[in-house]
Amino acid sequence: MPQKSFLTIDPPFAVEEAILTLGMNLRTARIRRNMSIVEAAERIGAGVRAVRDAEHGKATTAAAVYFALMWLYDLLPSAGGLADPDADAEGKRLVASRLPKRAGGGKNIDNDF
Repeated sequence: MPQKSFLTIDPPFAVEEAILTLGMNLRTARIRRNMSIVEAAERIGAGVRAVRDAEHGKATTAAAVYFALMWLYDLLPSAGGLADPDADAEGKRLVASRLPKRAGGGKNIDNDF
């Protein structure tokens, strides 16, 4: 039997909260559409247990189930900003720190084209 990851046993608090919030939001979306868990599962091609686990924010639920439910409820366009490289301030800072400090000898530059 495969060993369980620490993410499924004891995920970081921020990760756990994000998954729980997503699950609650998906449940709210389903209820607002007057859709049963069985119907949602059938429409995305998943099992009832997978949908129920997603709505409870279970860390072992596949990301595909979460995204399929967002698609079903027409919430997928809002997921486009997830992990957006333009919003990654730390990543941008790290890249900038590796760039050369100077462009090199610009002493004999000729602007004659």
